[in-house]
Amino acid sequence: MRWPKTLAGAKRAQERLAAEVKITPLEKIPEFIAAADAAFSGDRVFAVASLLSYPGLALLEEAAVSAEADFPYVPGYLTFREGPSIIRAIRQLKRKPDVLLVDGQGIAHPRRMGIAAHVGVLLDIPTIGCAKSRLVGEHEEPGVKKGCWSPLLYKKETVGAVLRTRDSVRPVFVSPGHRIDLEDSLKIVLACTQSFRIPEPLRRADFLSKKRKRDEKK
Repeated sequence: MRWPKTLAGAKRAQERLAAEVKITPLEKIPEFIAAADAAFSGDRVFAVASLLSYPGLALLEEAAVSAEADFPYVPGYLTFREGPSIIRAIRQLKRKPDVLLVDGQGIAHPRRMGIAAHVGVLLDIPTIGCAKSRLVGEHEEPGVKKGCWSPLLYKKETVGAVLRTRDSVRPVFVSPGHRIDLEDSLKIVLACTQSFRIPEPLRRADFLSKKRKRDEKK
């Protein structure tokens, strides 16, 4: 696809694609789960896709792409900066994931088109946004135990959840992206969370993207 190069074009693309988002229960139990993340050095992006078994979370394969990002960092438009490289990395995987976790937002976005929703629509796969911080919405603090969550509300609509993935540790912000609903998104994220705050597939992708950045700078 041709990626917009201006904010006006990017906004139009988000508004158009938002109409294609489907928030529905998962169609089948996943066998393969992937995660995508990106690291930056200036305008150079290092994108990684990691594929793991589910629910065992054994690492099966990884793919990485590095390229020059030609879109500035603007909150709410993250997809246009790192999305092209992330999609290339996902497409390099030999097996198509049944579910994709993305470090970012799903529909918890001003135009319901965070990077997880955007990538999900373009690749036509179920996607979940799992972010470390909030972009939009209001919420109450969830309980302190792992698995506790509270709704993330934006314009009187539940667009995600604030989820405690470890006892007494800062929560993450989970929102469905495409072809999955909030209930299944929470189940997947919790099933992928082991000893750390961040789900294991995303931890792996984050680690490798930063490693690729360090290695290229040597």
